[in-house]
Order: sequence, then C-alpha cells, then structure tokens
Amino acid sequence: MPGAMACKALKVTSGADTLAPSVRSAHPAAIPSGYGPAELRAAYALPDTGGEGATVAIVDAYDNPNAEADLATYRAQYGLPACTTDNGCFRKVDQRGGSGYPVTDPGWAEEISLDVDMVSATCPACHILLVEADTNLLTDLGAAVDTAVALGARFVSNSYGGGESAADADYDAQFFDHPGVAITASSGDAGYGVEYPAGSQYVTAVGGTSLRPDGTERGWTDTVWGGAGSGCSAYDPKPAWQRDTECATRTVADVSAVADPATGVAVYDTFGTDRGWEVFGGTSAAAPLIASAYALAGTPAEGSYPASYPYAHGDALNDVLTGTNGECAGSYLCTGAVGYDGPTGVGTPNGLAAFTG
Repeated sequence: MPGAMACKALKVTSGADTLAPSVRSAHPAAIPSGYGPAELRAAYALPDTGGEGATVAIVDAYDNPNAEADLATYRAQYGLPACTTDNGCFRKVDQRGGSGYPVTDPGWAEEISLDVDMVSATCPACHILLVEADTNLLTDLGAAVDTAVALGARFVSNSYGGGESAADADYDAQFFDHPGVAITASSGDAGYGVEYPAGSQYVTAVGGTSLRPDGTERGWTDTVWGGAGSGCSAYDPKPAWQRDTECATRTVADVSAVADPATGVAVYDTFGTDRGWEVFGGTSAAAPLIASAYALAGTPAEGSYPASYPYAHGDALNDVLTGTNGECAGSYLCTGAVGYDGPTGVGTPNGLAAFTG
C-alpha cells in the first residue's frame, strides 16, 4: 500500500552460535541476552549520567499495552532508575496527544519495546514520550511526529521506513521540518537502497553496524552491517552539510550504531509473539540510540537542523572502514570507507561532541 511503513526491528529466533560473546540465548528467556546498557555505553563512550529533563519521543504504530510494565522489568534488571507514569518519566499518548490508543499489533509492540529499552540503555535519566500512531500509514506516523514536537520533545526517534515516492517533499514539509529538534530515522534493513523518512533532508538517517569487542584501545570495533540501508535519494535534495561527490541528491545515512542481529541488543517484551527476554537488531535499534545520544549532548540550537552536527565533528566519531551492504561498483555508497560512507555515514558515536550544535 502506498505510504505504508514497516518497523525496522529484527528479532533473533535462531543461530545462537552466531551471536556476540555476551549473548547466552537467542530465544525468549528468564535472563537477558545481547548487549545491555553498560556494554552499549562503553562501546560508544557515552556517559553514565546526563540527560536530566530531556524528553526523547518514540513514534511507532499501534498500541503496546504492556509497554510501561515491560520497561520497568528492563530497567530493574540493569539497575536503572524507575521510569513510570507516576514519577513523570514515562508518558504514552495517541497520535493526537490523548489516551484513545490504537488497536494492538504484536510486531509493532516488539518494536516499541526495543525503542524504549534503547532510550533507557543510552540515557537512563531521559524522560520517554511514547506516541502511538493509529496505523502504519505515513500520514498517521507523521502526525504522531508533529504531536511529539508539540508536546515538547526535542528528540524524536522513528524506527520505521518504506519506499520513496514523489509525495516525499510534501511529507517533509508536513511532518519532518522541525528546526531545533533532533529527528532520527532508521535507514532500513534490506541493504543498499534508500527508504523514507530516512531519505528526508530534515532527519538524521541512522545506518547500522556490526559491533564486536576486540583488543584495541577502544575495546570495540564497528563494521558495516550488510542489512543497513544506504544510497542516493530519488527525490529529496541534498542538504548543505553533505559534501560527498557521487550523489547529487540527499545521501543516506548520516551516522550509525549497532544494528546487526548477530551482535544484537537485549530487549524485554511480553506482548509480542514470544515472551520475555529477546535479542533484537535492525536499524530500529540504532535510531533511538542516536536520538538519545543527541539528548545527552544537550538541547539543539534554535533554528538548527541537528542532522548537520555530526558533519562538523568527524573527529568525534568512530570511522567505520570495512564491510559492505550491497553492490554499487565498490563505491562509498555501499562500502565502508575513510570519512563518509553510505551505510554508516560519518561514523558511530565516540562520546557526545558530534551531537552538539
């Protein structure tokens, strides 16, 4: 259906032997598997404190009625402070800002669990605003983005995407042109090729990597994840801050973070098709992580487009040099390279400097 979006979460259901060393089980379990908050913050040199008073909005379709309860389990497991409706940290609204929640959907419920858990892992002190769109149509999801901004969120994560279209310029103007707000969007999980809204000139398109511990000074290494989306937009113009030479239009992605299900993250969900602790990947994991890094870095400057910030701070990112996500004649558009490349943008977080104005 034109304008229909798909969530970009990938659940690990088999192949435990391919997972990261910290992963004990690929199936729902009583104990968490996959990377948790301490590992993610260590890998990306993110502080354990900060973000107080910042609100990160999660925009997804349909309702997860267990979102707050499952979030409580995740945070308790890792010793994170409680984030509840009662203490003002967690808030769930429909796409109009009310409590007329949409119908449930198990797949999108898992997406919601992944997204709120990644905000918690990256910025435990941040407030979480969950905005549930009526459907997976971009018109509803875009309306939810507008509601998130209207309710005061300066950081908005979108872990979904669909095909580009000639209507994208209109969607840009209606839903994603919010100066002074850091809006992230998953680049996709199908490899080389551009999806929307990652293709919007106004968002930070978040690509994906495989993240593994190693013996370097950093202690971790990122390589291009083969599923990450990238390439030249067919419709959106090139923003002024992008300087790559093989794409005259908007290039995807801008930055990146862990997305490979084989080096996946721990998520707690009880409303999806399985129950309990699971391992997830996909650029759905990366988008809320990057939105939360922006939140840790501070409120964006009024009138600015935070997608531009990482391009001014390339030395404050981990450059991803190896790996590919498809066939593009060896171009940087689908291959890890020095400086900018399509699948990972200008790199992965190395502290917060790259996310400040």
